[in-house]
Amino acid sequence: MIGEKISCPPLLDESSLESLIRQLNAKGAGMPSSAPWEVDLDQMRFVDPYGMIGLLEIGRCLKGHGLLPQLSLPRRGEVVKYMDRMDFFKASSGIYEIKHSTPWPEGRFLRSPRSDVLLEITTIKGSDDIHAIVEEVESRAESILRINLNYDSRAIDLFVVALSEVCQNIPEHSQDMGFVGIQKYFFGRRLGKNVVKIAVMDLGIGIKESLSEKYAASFGEDWNDFQAISLALFEGASRFSDPGRGHGLSEVRKLVQRWNGQISIRSGTVRLVLPPTWDSSAENQTNLSSFPGTLISIILPEMQS
Repeated sequence: MIGEKISCPPLLDESSLESLIRQLNAKGAGMPSSAPWEVDLDQMRFVDPYGMIGLLEIGRCLKGHGLLPQLSLPRRGEVVKYMDRMDFFKASSGIYEIKHSTPWPEGRFLRSPRSDVLLEITTIKGSDDIHAIVEEVESRAESILRINLNYDSRAIDLFVVALSEVCQNIPEHSQDMGFVGIQKYFFGRRLGKNVVKIAVMDLGIGIKESLSEKYAASFGEDWNDFQAISLALFEGASRFSDPGRGHGLSEVRKLVQRWNGQISIRSGTVRLVLPPTWDSSAENQTNLSSFPGTLISIILPEMQS
């Protein structure tokens, strides 16, 4: 049975993932059940944690509709090695059938203690996963956050708390499992500094649905994804009534803005972006192609030494 193909752009990150989601929505109508779908990475030259986790969620989305997702590997061996280094193929087991149209590169992307990877792609299903994530990040914080980003002990503690809060939203609010991945990069052209990029995603009910029971009536016809994300970010809104519950994203937002970082949250058909002073190009997006769950990107810059 002939299925459909989703073609990946050369650079796959927070912005360009939208092209895959648009293709998914445009080609998805009327597809027969159990049809194979190919996600073609042949031309991909660069992918960050957000892009890799996005690929995993697109595969899960296809499987959730009874389709058969297949993955064609990038032509460039170094990209395949990097994906392997980030545990992408470990995470994709049970999601994608890998099509080996090009030879698997010889040798592995070796794990060096000097690596820029703060956390490989890691599955989040419950609180135990979050505890393990925090322990792993803390063990690597000295070599990456302190040396490369000039974080002191207090900043590292705050970073770990913020990471825990973002990940905790998945078991508490999404009614789904999810993934997280973190890496350090050098933003030479835009910033001239090191940054750490965090990507966290799930395919759950989304922020609007999570908050609808408590807040939809107050907004009436104005209740939408943008209003829901704004409430979570700025008001600490939660579907829970317990005191202290639901302030996670709001507290993370305060920390990101204090450190002149960037946070973006995509849920439903909206991506709300709070840009830093060093990147005025980042803008809110509405009327996007619908995609389930919540996709979060956080970029934190190197601190002044």
